[in-house]
Amino acid sequence: MLLSGGIDSATALYLTKKTRPVRALSFEFDGIAESELESARAIAGLARVAEHRIVRLPDMREAGDIPGFKLAGRPPSYIPLRNSVFYSLAASFAEEIGAGAIVGGHNKEDERVFADVSEEFFAPLQTALRAASPVLRRNRLRIVRPLRGLTKPEVIKLGVSLGVPLELTWSCHRDSREHCWKCDGCLSRKRAFKEAGFPDPLSGNL
Repeated sequence: MLLSGGIDSATALYLTKKTRPVRALSFEFDGIAESELESARAIAGLARVAEHRIVRLPDMREAGDIPGFKLAGRPPSYIPLRNSVFYSLAASFAEEIGAGAIVGGHNKEDERVFADVSEEFFAPLQTALRAASPVLRRNRLRIVRPLRGLTKPEVIKLGVSLGVPLELTWSCHRDSREHCWKCDGCLSRKRAFKEAGFPDPLSGNL
């Protein structure tokens, strides 16, 4: 499955590992917070995944880090065609190990911001990936999004019920040792925990 250090991917990981063996794939792109990768490593280790592979993409950057980048309506954390790249690499990993599913932790709210988390994106992508590989076609590769019908607060409630180590998750968009509590990622996290009715285990850092 695709694993960042965030709440959504951690919850999807813990939900998935209840029913099947899991291998995790993370991506190190230009400007990613090292704390997010550390969170991904810690979560993967605690979940005892069979393998955690980190793919390095030094030339892939977020919109806010691209000089002169202008695209109306896109947040600074947007990466052009990110999921097209990530899921293609995940499919390569799946072919290598003979996996039959790629799991992503996208929630219901993501579609409001990112076009590449919609069913209109994933359905033809799944077809294309199968067409590209006899192995994936034989294994009937599926792209699974177990959180797609849940809001962020609902994901947090599910994560709590699954025992997800939310204290290890990372939401900040800035490269720092602690959350800044000012960026979009931090503000979204604060709202989600408040609406979910649970204290954020990181709230002591506020």
